[in-house]
Amino acid sequence: MSSHISSTARRVALAFALIGTVAPAVAKTMPDPYVPTGKPVDCIPLQTIRNTDVRDDRTIDFMVNGNRIYRNILPNSCPSLGFERRFAYKTSLSQLCSVDIITVLYSSPSLMRGASCGLGKFQPMKKVHK
Repeated sequence: MSSHISSTARRVALAFALIGTVAPAVAKTMPDPYVPTGKPVDCIPLQTIRNTDVRDDRTIDFMVNGNRIYRNILPNSCPSLGFERRFAYKTSLSQLCSVDIITVLYSSPSLMRGASCGLGKFQPMKKVHK
């Protein structure tokens, strides 16, 4: 009986190993619907932010008023940001700026704070129409 469990465990481990090697390749093949337009800016007004889309551990798209999008590519990878896809920030200004810090929020019975990471500049983006 123990060899059956061992054999099953090996098959499960192999399946997870294969998923781990295939999934990143699949994720990278999804085309980016946006292209850069204009020069990056240091800050965006807080009151204009309508939504965010965390793309991975380094990339956040900020959707703002007027159907505009600003992409922020963090200078360094922010652990678990791409997995959790949620973050918090605190600023005393009426703007979110490249000098500000975000904190990853983990979901559990309540939200827990994770890694804190610095933002980069905000690159205006536009949707590619096909």
